[in-house]
Amino acid sequence: MKKIEAIIKPFKLDDVKTALVEAGIEGMTVSNVKGYGRQQGHSELYRGAEYVIEFIPKIKIEIVVSNEEYAQKAIEIIKKEAYTGKIGDGKIFVSNIEKVIRIRTGEEDEEAL
Repeated sequence: MKKIEAIIKPFKLDDVKTALVEAGIEGMTVSNVKGYGRQQGHSELYRGAEYVIEFIPKIKIEIVVSNEEYAQKAIEIIKKEAYTGKIGDGKIFVSNIEKVIRIRTGEEDEEAL
């Protein structure tokens, strides 16, 4: 089992979600997060004053899939749908999951997904 975490631009969430569901990848956790990478934030003007925005709003998507095939499919979809070609498109992190337990039924691993 693999866990895929993707940090993307907020306006790309619907495109990513729709494409994942169409590919049969359902179930995700979505969080509003703030952060920065190489872009190191940016400056904005508000009523004539300049403000430095150090942490940029992003969306974090977390998905757990049962096998490598679904993991690769999810990664390709996220790469395609979240892409704008501009700085700050985001990152994808993939890690191994040792155990999953569905609290309500006690099912474990793939059955719990």
